[in-house]
This record gives sequence, C-alpha cells and structure tokens, in this order.
Amino acid sequence: MKRTLVILGVVAVLSACGSAVKLDPVPVVDKSGTSTSSAGMVAGQGDGSAVSKGAVASVDLGKSAQDMAMQSTTRVVYFDYDSFVIRPEFQSVIESHAKYIRSDKARKVVIEGHTDERGGREYNLALGQKRADAVRKALSLLGVPEAQLESVSFGKEKPAALGSSEADMEKNRRAEISYR
Repeated sequence: MKRTLVILGVVAVLSACGSAVKLDPVPVVDKSGTSTSSAGMVAGQGDGSAVSKGAVASVDLGKSAQDMAMQSTTRVVYFDYDSFVIRPEFQSVIESHAKYIRSDKARKVVIEGHTDERGGREYNLALGQKRADAVRKALSLLGVPEAQLESVSFGKEKPAALGSSEADMEKNRRAEISYR
C-alpha cells in the first residue's frame, strides 16, 4: 500500500512537469558531404581589359577580406510563430557562416535564441534554446566543430523590435550568430 502511494506520488510530480504545448521537430539536412564551390573570377591578359577564353583563376580571400564579407552577411535567422524549424531561405546564411567558421579553428561563435512576447517566461526560454540549438545543429552538420559553438536562450528578454504588432513580433522570433 505504501509502495503504491509512493509510485502514484512520483507519477503525479512528473506529470506536473510536462507541457501540453508540442513543438515541431527540427528537420536538419546533413550537408557535410557536399562540396562547396569556391569563388572564382575570369583571368585577363595584359592590363586586365581583355578576357581569355575559358581561363578561370581561383580567388583566395585573406582573413581580412573574409571578415569584411561576413560583416555584410546577415547574422540573423528568423523563425515562424511557435516553431524552431529553420526556414529554407536562411539555409544559405547558415552555409556561409559555416564556411567562415571552419576557416579559423580559433573562432568562437555564440548562437542566441530569441522569441516574441507571447507565452510564459519558461516556455519562451525553452523555445529560444531550441531555436539556437537548431542553428547550432545545422552548423555542426556542415562541418563546424562543436567546440567552436555555444547556444544560449534569451527568450523574450531582448526584443529586436518593441511593440505588439505582427511585424514587430516577426523580428523578435530569431536566432542571432555572434562571433567572440
């Protein structure tokens, strides 16, 4: 009898910890086996005004040129309402950051997950963490070592846009890639 009451008590406590809100699973595609094309330019002859047929020279971007290129690249991945699925239009953003991070083993990245103002604090912290983890998982599948990545959630605590309009809330449902 005592054992049955203890088991029922444990079940009651564990069921109180559960959430009725179901989140979408993260569909992540493993692209680590694919090759990425390097940037190239057509090589000229003489002063560079004439272009030779089919001559293509590869361009090796130095670290400073890569750093400037990444400054102009967006560092934000936006999400749909109540979701942590990476939208297809942000796949190229993640791929460019993965290539940049892999180029320097000392580079550290923090992925910050954010939500809009709807929902409770705990739920939004969990959703923000799942958004940051989704971007982290996508980067790691593209060959970025886990030691270079960190994910953290801010939930609704650091909004990008203040206001309650749908446009403002769309700007707040995001994951930001920050370099340290």
